[in-house]
Amino acid sequence: MSEVRIAAEPRTEFGKGASRRARRAGKVPAVLYGHGTEPRHLNLPGHELMLALKTPNVLIRLDGLDKDNLALPKSVQRDAIKGFLEHVDLLVVSKGEKVEVEISVSLTGEVKAPGVLNQELVTVTVEAEATRIPEGVEFDINGLEVGATPTAGDLKLPAGVSLVTDPESILLTVSAPRVEEEPETSTEAAGAAEEAAAE
Repeated sequence: MSEVRIAAEPRTEFGKGASRRARRAGKVPAVLYGHGTEPRHLNLPGHELMLALKTPNVLIRLDGLDKDNLALPKSVQRDAIKGFLEHVDLLVVSKGEKVEVEISVSLTGEVKAPGVLNQELVTVTVEAEATRIPEGVEFDINGLEVGATPTAGDLKLPAGVSLVTDPESILLTVSAPRVEEEPETSTEAAGAAEEAAAE
């Protein structure tokens, strides 16, 4: 589980104008909440935060705060056009605490020919200790035949990690290749046209 240290500074100005000024200065407005405490408003360095968020479910240790400085990103808002970070919600976590997160599902191997693979779930929700969140889970599809429909319950999760997603949810399907109808040959089409004209 990755942990990244980022310097945090309390935010005393609020509103759109203050947020714009913070972003112009290379900072990202953030809110830290959880554990029954009052939400704390922060500014975080934009570049370091952007790099940290490239890791799914990264743990962020916020330097410069007096307590509860280990956090998990819960909501990230980006500019729809330029993609830069606009705002981040952070959840306070502690060692041993269980949290619900989404992790990616990656497939390994190949299905048996002529099967066509359709992955229905690219992520699943799991419950894990905040400091032991897996980056993802792999599922071996080697040799699966047409008609196979493994479910989320078939995933082998690491010890201490439990599935929250409905175990009956279809993980993937292996279907038969679609057979396209062959178009009429030009001679058949010409014959049909001649018959229509004769009528």
